[in-house]
Amino acid sequence: MLFKNATLITMNPQRHIITHAALLTNGNRIADIGKTDEMTTRYPDEPVIDCNGNILMPGLIDTHVHTAQAMIRGCADDLSLIDWLFKRVWVMQGNYSTDDGRASAALCALEMIKSGTTGFIECMLAERYGFDGVAQIVEQSGLRAAIGKIVMDKPAYAQSELTMYPGMVESDGQACIENTLKMYDRWNGAAEGRIQVWFGARTPGGVTPSLFDEMAQLAKERNMGMTVHNSEVKQDLEYARSVGCRSALDFLLRHNYLGPRTVLAHCVWTDEEDWRVMQQTGTHVSHNPASNSKTAAGIAPIQGMLDAGVNVAMGCDGGPSNNTYDMIRDMRMVSYLASLKQNDPTVLPAETVLEMATLNGAKAMGIDHLCGSLEIGKRADFILINMDAPHLTPVWDPVSAIAYSAHGSDVDTVVIDGKIVMRNRKVLTLDEGAILEEARIRYRQVAARAGLEIKPRWPVL
Repeated sequence: MLFKNATLITMNPQRHIITHAALLTNGNRIADIGKTDEMTTRYPDEPVIDCNGNILMPGLIDTHVHTAQAMIRGCADDLSLIDWLFKRVWVMQGNYSTDDGRASAALCALEMIKSGTTGFIECMLAERYGFDGVAQIVEQSGLRAAIGKIVMDKPAYAQSELTMYPGMVESDGQACIENTLKMYDRWNGAAEGRIQVWFGARTPGGVTPSLFDEMAQLAKERNMGMTVHNSEVKQDLEYARSVGCRSALDFLLRHNYLGPRTVLAHCVWTDEEDWRVMQQTGTHVSHNPASNSKTAAGIAPIQGMLDAGVNVAMGCDGGPSNNTYDMIRDMRMVSYLASLKQNDPTVLPAETVLEMATLNGAKAMGIDHLCGSLEIGKRADFILINMDAPHLTPVWDPVSAIAYSAHGSDVDTVVIDGKIVMRNRKVLTLDEGAILEEARIRYRQVAARAGLEIKPRWPVL
């Protein structure tokens, strides 16, 4: 298939932007890239998609996703973090069935595809959500995914004295590990290699320290990825110090949970020593600007991490803490918050933001040799963004336009592993109408089981 008449943001080592460009796919790979006139002459018999001058760029990689939270977006708006978590989010999730987990994952996958995400890391899939159902949704959707299966054995959250909602508690840590390995044997490498199975540990405080050591050893033996929330809130730092560690990152270092196959989410309460350790161990960071802002967790010092040589990617987090899984919408927040924190509008430009959303995310997932940039020989994972809109006119710089002006709804076409997953905003791998209808029924059923009545604060007539 020949995609012609595009503006290519390649993200290649030279960061070339190619105008009047064409890209040829062959199977699941990028076979050639060049100017449209040359490519149409070279490949006269190839089927053609005319990009009409729009932007073709690598697919986005979301490195911190709660698929189970898509169906409860907006359930805890404008609440303090403790009330948000203990009175709404965990109560709702703790009343999920496996069918609810599957339905929410389908809703999440649909939204990610429609906003240009081609790969993601599920950070903490609880047993009750049904791993098989979620993995089947990933397989059907065409997405790439690293699915982190939860490991925990204590009903605690950081330094908080409150205990978790009973429906969210998994008290047998060994069973968590054994079930993760079962899912690894069943699903890792499935869907033509698009699915990975990772350890998704709950935050320290909810996991016996020795379990971190065990996960790290098992992951090393299998080259598995690991992910965990780290230093999201000040209580994480306080917990680490209460058990004799310098920081929350130091806790993970002592238990061998850092390294090039580890992704840490948030990292708001970190310092220069933490960044040095991240860089030395090759540990990745998932920056979640919208989530951290909504929960008032703080502004992560990502400029310091980047300057220290840490690979920092992006994440949307979950429906209750962000209300969307739109990576493009969150891009501008990455730059704006860094400027605000440093009191300097030049510290984190659009080019860095786009790197975080594509190449850095692919590196965090361990797939940067396959995707993250448009280069001959790499997998054909890319998106076409329709620039024919008032909010995208004029375009002085296509990188700035995407990072600061675009929305996920501007994505017209999504290709993953050489297959067209969405064309003209119609997702071809999932039944959008059926997914939306099921979610609209199930979210009310979950709230009823949870005994929650969630309604507007203003009077409804």
